[in-house]
Amino acid sequence: MAHHPEPHHAPARGTPILELRGLEKRYVGTHALKPADLTFRAGEIHAIVGENGAGKSTLIKLLTGVIPRTSGEVLWQGRPVPLASPQEAMALGINAVHQEVVLCRHLTVAANMFLGEEKVRFGLMQRRRMEREAQAILHDLGFDLPADVLLGDLTIGQQQLVAAARAATRGTRFLIFDEPTAYLTRREAEQLFALIRRLEADGVTIVYISHRMEEVFELASRVSVLRDGTLVGTRDIAATDEAELIAMMINRSLEQIYHKEHFTPGKVILETKGLSGPGFEDVSITVRSGEIVGLYGLIGAGRSEFVTTVFGRHRRTAGTVSWDGRPVDIRSERDAIDLGIALAPESRRDQGLCLNLSVGLNLDLPIYHRLGRGGLLFGGAEAAAADRQIADLRIKTAGRSALASSLSGGNQQKIVVGKWLNHGARLFIFDEPTVGVDVGTKAEIYRLFSELLRQGAGIVLISSYLPEAYELSDTLHVFRRGRLVSSHGWRAVSHEDILARAIGV
Repeated sequence: MAHHPEPHHAPARGTPILELRGLEKRYVGTHALKPADLTFRAGEIHAIVGENGAGKSTLIKLLTGVIPRTSGEVLWQGRPVPLASPQEAMALGINAVHQEVVLCRHLTVAANMFLGEEKVRFGLMQRRRMEREAQAILHDLGFDLPADVLLGDLTIGQQQLVAAARAATRGTRFLIFDEPTAYLTRREAEQLFALIRRLEADGVTIVYISHRMEEVFELASRVSVLRDGTLVGTRDIAATDEAELIAMMINRSLEQIYHKEHFTPGKVILETKGLSGPGFEDVSITVRSGEIVGLYGLIGAGRSEFVTTVFGRHRRTAGTVSWDGRPVDIRSERDAIDLGIALAPESRRDQGLCLNLSVGLNLDLPIYHRLGRGGLLFGGAEAAAADRQIADLRIKTAGRSALASSLSGGNQQKIVVGKWLNHGARLFIFDEPTVGVDVGTKAEIYRLFSELLRQGAGIVLISSYLPEAYELSDTLHVFRRGRLVSSHGWRAVSHEDILARAIGV
């Protein structure tokens, strides 16, 4: 199956394989990548970090031949190369696994792995042979995936592993991973990391782009930082730490990122006693105005199932829910919304927004019944309601008429919050609110939390990222296998203690 790059001597491990000299990209009105000098070494894992808009995507497109450079030089194994097309990049052995899977969902896993190199005999496709060989490759790579199912029937994370398997087995010498674990479960991430280390051992150069600092420190030997289209610097992993990298990325300290304002908690908004439902049982928590209640646990621990039951998406099987001190029976999402509960789901692109509608329409969706009479909308009220949230939440947009799809992940998250603020929500449930967003945007979302608390709202925060849950939660509840196993005040115990309870050590 391997599509081997053009014959040329393989460089010795640690010697330059790809060198950038003054590499630059300009668009009309935008300096996307300022002249950059950077050397990638054969057989290293080289991380690249930076905020959204820092130039990471531009660099990927330049290295994979998707866009032409404005100026500068690229050397492959010491020789200047044009990198004028993706075909030329792949012929050299340069490949990429993108955050958004770019394979064919309507074809089987096997067909995708052999795409462009199908096994044919007497003019007929040998589907069974391809499925057998693909299954053997997946098994060899340690990926527990079926080769004979349609790619579209797999989860996004599983599709990502298929893309990685395809890239890894095509004679690749230089492989770029762009946010590869954004949609992976912990087990899938471990399978991917094993593949990456195996490729490294085989002498493949890995470029690893991620917002997740713990992954950068776990995998990489060197890390380069981009900020505002400028290559700020490169560090050996052993000689740096998270605080230095964040300061390089955004000119702000780690303390400023996890800035937490403490408010005096007010009255209890929500209380559950012995609540049970699909995927969880016997959960008792209280949420007061002005506080963040964190729910931490591994994937599948029951946290999301708990909050979606509170939100009326599933029926409780036991226990009680009280709102403002009185028992309530939340039978539907409409019941929850009418009470003042808002759910900002993990998959905001699929479930929280209408991406093909404008920012203004998204912000006003829950309140259109209040913005008109007799089926007619009051345009002034509609604009004012949207503009107020754009200003209050500092949503970066060209205006209320811009499409929601054109905004960054962090600003899309702000739209989700803004529409519920317009509706008058008092309890906000955030399910993995910072997945796939950069460090600077995280800081903006955390400032948004403070603003909600200042206005008297309560927040339930589900996060699988321990530093986030630990630093922000006034009360942190730990879930394991559908049960609440421990509860802690702010910074009352160590990270290690929290993780031990979540794993069950």
